[in-house]
Amino acid sequence: MNNSVENNEQISAASPEEGWTAKDAVLAVVAFAVIIAVAAGAYFFWQARKTEPVEAGSTAPDFTLPLLSGGEASLSDYRGQVVMLNIWATTCTSCREEFPSMERLYQNMKAKGLPFEMLAASTDKKGAEQINPFISDIKVSDETGRLLPVKITFPIMLDSEEKVHDLYQVNRLPETYIIDKNGVVRDHILGPVNWASTSTPENQLIQHLLQTP
Repeated sequence: MNNSVENNEQISAASPEEGWTAKDAVLAVVAFAVIIAVAAGAYFFWQARKTEPVEAGSTAPDFTLPLLSGGEASLSDYRGQVVMLNIWATTCTSCREEFPSMERLYQNMKAKGLPFEMLAASTDKKGAEQINPFISDIKVSDETGRLLPVKITFPIMLDSEEKVHDLYQVNRLPETYIIDKNGVVRDHILGPVNWASTSTPENQLIQHLLQTP
């Protein structure tokens, strides 16, 4: 008789009804709710970031960014002009190589008084702290191989929060968008281009768009 009672007590102590207590059930519900909330938050976060790819034929998404020179500017401020939007960073070697030809194109356009604007949106997190030393160190070699400094005068925009980078779904640097006078993307270029050469398809497209109403 005593052995039977002891066995029952041992079973009861080891496995109280072999189920969860009310506390266990509450903890399980809370854990499940947290998992659902995290999953839902992640889903809506990525949905909010997801946009349609910006390619030739689509309207260029408008944006507003601070300028390195001070103040801010929006893409829509330049409606009626052909816009070359270049997205770059100081860590990009190809961007450094591309800058002198970009400056030459910009100077040629401004000297002729053409309806053209160049916007270079930097994705550098520290903004001017990284950009100013970078553009001060831009050089180009002359015919003798001597390195000469290049003064960068085209507008540089600060995209330190990568708003434009994400809006345009940039995958590599540099990326350039040629936008016509009506705000429509006419070309999307991956990688660097010799913008000083009038024989490149990109430069010829710009010349064509300048002559188009």
